Amino acid sequence: MAAGSTPLRLATVNVNGVRAAFRRGMGEWLEGRGVDILALQEVRASTEDLEELLGAEWSILHDAASAKGRAGVAIASRNRAHIHRVAIGEEDFDTAGRWLEADYEVAGTILTVVSAYVPSGQADSDKQVEKYRFLDAMEARLPELAAHSELAVVVGDLNVGHRTLDIRNWKGNVKRAGFLPDERACFDRIIGAEGEDGYNDGAGIGWVDVGRKVAGDLAGPYTWWSWRGKAFDNDSGWRIDYQLASKALGDRVTDCVVDRASSYDTRFSDHTPVVVDYAI
Repeated sequence: MAAGSTPLRLATVNVNGVRAAFRRGMGEWLEGRGVDILALQEVRASTEDLEELLGAEWSILHDAASAKGRAGVAIASRNRAHIHRVAIGEEDFDTAGRWLEADYEVAGTILTVVSAYVPSGQADSDKQVEKYRFLDAMEARLPELAAHSELAVVVGDLNVGHRTLDIRNWKGNVKRAGFLPDERACFDRIIGAEGEDGYNDGAGIGWVDVGRKVAGDLAGPYTWWSWRGKAFDNDSGWRIDYQLASKALGDRVTDCVVDRASSYDTRFSDHTPVVVDYAI
C-alpha cells in the first residue's frame, strides 16, 4: 500500500432477499469481514428491516423497488454519505430499486459508490428492450460520474457476462440474455474489447473491471450459480457481479476476493460477495 494512503474495503452482493440471507448466515459472514462500505442488490425488504439486521453502527441508504418485494438496492457504510442520488436516464424510465449513488469522504477526497442492479432481461422480449435502455443509461452516466469524482465505482449485479471466461457454459448461452452480443458490446465500450490495446486499462471510456484485472485471463471466478441441480458443486456459474472502477480508482486496487461459500448448504444467496480493497 502506498505510503500515507487509507485502506478501504468495499463489498458488493446480490442478497436475493436480505432477510432470507441473514437467516442463512450473512450476518456471520459480515461480522468477520472487515467491510467499510457494503453494497446490496435485490434487497426486497424495508429500510427498517435493513436497520434491524445491520445494526446501529451502519449508516444505511436504501432505494426500494416500485413493486413491493422486488429489486431494491442499498449502500451501508461506517460513515454517513455526504449526498446520494437515485435515478439515471430519462424521467419515464423506472430505475427504482436498481441504481443508488452515494458520495463519501475518504482521506480528504470524495469517493463515489454506486450500487446497481441491472435487469436480467429476456431475449427477444420487451424485458430485453428495458434492459438495453438501462445499459444505455448506465453507459451514459459513467463519464458523468468520472467527471464528478476522480474516484468512482459502480458495483453490483450487472447481469452481463462480458467474456467467454465469465460463463462456464458460454457455448450453451450465446442466445440467452446475459451473454447476447449487444450486451457484451456495451462492456466493450466501457472497458475495451478483449484483445484491444488498453483493454481494461484505459480503453473504451476508461473504466476498469476490477475482478478481471486481479484474476487475469482465467475462467471465472464466478459469482452466481443456480440454486437448482449441481451448478454450485460443479462450479457451473456466471461472473455477473462486478466492481467497475474509474481508471484512477482502478489503479488503487490492492486485492479482490470472491467469497465463494465452502459448500452448497452454507450459501446465503445464489450470488456471492465480491470484496475489493482500495488504497485511497
